[in-house]
Amino acid sequence: MSDNKQLIDVFMPQLAESLVSATVGKWLKQPGDRIEQYEPICEVITDKVNAEIPSTVDGIMGELIAEEGQTIGVGEVICRISVISTNESVALNTQANIATPEASSTISSDQSMRSRYSPAVQSLAAEHGLNLADIPGTGMAGRITRKDVLAYVEQGHSQQAKPSSADMGGANSPFQGLSHTNPAVTPSQYVENKSPATRNSGLHLNENPQIPNNVIEGQQGRAETLIDITPVRNTIATRMRQSVSEIPHAWTMIEVDVTNLVLIRNKLKDEFKRNEGVNLTYLAFLLKAVVNAIKDYPIMNSVWATDKIIVKRDINISLAVGTDDTVMVPVIQKADQKNIAGLAKEVEELATKTRQGKLKLDDMQGGTFTVNNTGSFGSVLSYPIINYPQAAILTFESIVKRPVVINDMIAVRSMANICLSLDHRILDGVICGRFLQRVKENLEGYTLDTKLY
Repeated sequence: MSDNKQLIDVFMPQLAESLVSATVGKWLKQPGDRIEQYEPICEVITDKVNAEIPSTVDGIMGELIAEEGQTIGVGEVICRISVISTNESVALNTQANIATPEASSTISSDQSMRSRYSPAVQSLAAEHGLNLADIPGTGMAGRITRKDVLAYVEQGHSQQAKPSSADMGGANSPFQGLSHTNPAVTPSQYVENKSPATRNSGLHLNENPQIPNNVIEGQQGRAETLIDITPVRNTIATRMRQSVSEIPHAWTMIEVDVTNLVLIRNKLKDEFKRNEGVNLTYLAFLLKAVVNAIKDYPIMNSVWATDKIIVKRDINISLAVGTDDTVMVPVIQKADQKNIAGLAKEVEELATKTRQGKLKLDDMQGGTFTVNNTGSFGSVLSYPIINYPQAAILTFESIVKRPVVINDMIAVRSMANICLSLDHRILDGVICGRFLQRVKENLEGYTLDTKLY
């Protein structure tokens, strides 16, 4: 059968327009492993996000040209796959089908990749209305493959059902017809499966961040612990160093009375969660206030280009999303075209992708202004570093009740600080002061009659 085999080269793809290279993070297939079309063969790291390279053919993994941790240029060969003939494919499938029941039913005790789903698997599960949590995975470390989904469908589990309008918030819902963050999870399951250790801010994960697990064992008796620098951490360090060395940072802050915002959010959050299956966070209201302020002051949505300032037409909001050991900055594209409910949906979707390690390169590209919800972990004052090459970054601090003076009388109000770091080559104190005042006016202008849609 070897005469029927054909070796093909697999190249590093152009994952993004500006991408020139990527680092091979981990090989998911080893030489000799059977590969199905669309099945991921390796993880690559670029632009602070992990992406997976799928196989374009059915075959058997051949030589691995690139090593784990090696940076490969776009268009260079990373591995070779032996394409098998149709007869060989049938023979291999037959051998797999006549394996003993004990062997076919045995699932590895390593389930570390059980919740890592490829786009092909997600699409197939959504098409048949399946819950991926119910499907046994036979891939590496318990991972679910397309073959697992198809086998599950053949067993009669396909529902071919689309969510009803009631499940997705009624006939007037702006999300009607759109897939849920996880197509195989319904809004009711979202509530039931929510981990108690997960914050509901939509941005940050655990209450008690874990120590990175990439600790290098030191010599006996040493007084320090060595932590290896991951490619993601190295990228963050490079970007932060570039930002502070090239951008002359300035910083300003304003205080906002968000009492009415707290009231409207508490009034609507439970119903919104039932109807839409996502959390209605303060961040969604903040994003709407910021976007409307940028419309009034478009210079905030710009970048420095040496001999000119480029003002971006689209308002794409970058969200600083914290995980246990790093920070990702996914982007809400064209945020100015979304209402509060739509922004809440985007925040939940991007936060969920970050938690599950499913961010794609497209999710990280094109940001023009960054917002960070530092108040989600109790911060009341921040000096953020600008997300290069943007012109500014805004942080929303913790909401606290304080006594304030209103009309010469003391009242207890919900107050929050908003901090802004700015590129002083582009922006000055006057324009940023007016911008923050507009954000303040927008936030304090929310009432119980404010519409989410």
